[in-house]
Amino acid sequence: MTFPARRTGAGPRRADEIYAAALELLAAQGYDGLTMEAVAQRSGVNKTTLYRWWPAKDDLLAAALTAADVLAITIPDTGTLRGDLLAVAGDIARLLTGPATAPIATAVLAAAPSRPRLAAAGHSFFADRLGREQPIFTRAIERGELSADADPAALMDMLAGALWFRLIFRDEPLTAAYVESTVDTVLHGAGISSPMG
Repeated sequence: MTFPARRTGAGPRRADEIYAAALELLAAQGYDGLTMEAVAQRSGVNKTTLYRWWPAKDDLLAAALTAADVLAITIPDTGTLRGDLLAVAGDIARLLTGPATAPIATAVLAAAPSRPRLAAAGHSFFADRLGREQPIFTRAIERGELSADADPAALMDMLAGALWFRLIFRDEPLTAAYVESTVDTVLHGAGISSPMG
């Protein structure tokens, strides 16, 4: 798979415009409506330039998902693990519900099972995110808030998975109260009482 041009230091000069065009088209027309020709026209870049850097639209989409500014996240440092996870969860909720980003998430989720390269792009995207989020957990361990053997990937899977499932499969809103409750459940468990006797 071709890696994002902006991250490797190689690529066309107008990579950011190309990524934006690809994601705008994905949001507006879905995966099947996204074509290299349409990206070229929308970005004002010659189609041969696109194919020089990305042999297929899945390669371009993989680069766009990782490098485009519209999907960028800020890694918080609130001073507590709970505060950091609340900020990250809020960011995830924003990406899943924002008018510019929600259609992208839905289109990729729908297309990935039948598109191996797109699925690989999703894997790369989430691996990149987890790498960026790692300092949250490193700081929490250093502060004594989290066990050194805690699994950051499992914690983020539970947190992000709950938000994705509620919104996409249950079609229920990601309210601030739900986000806060989910963070607390991830951190402290369900709080089930032991049976009497």
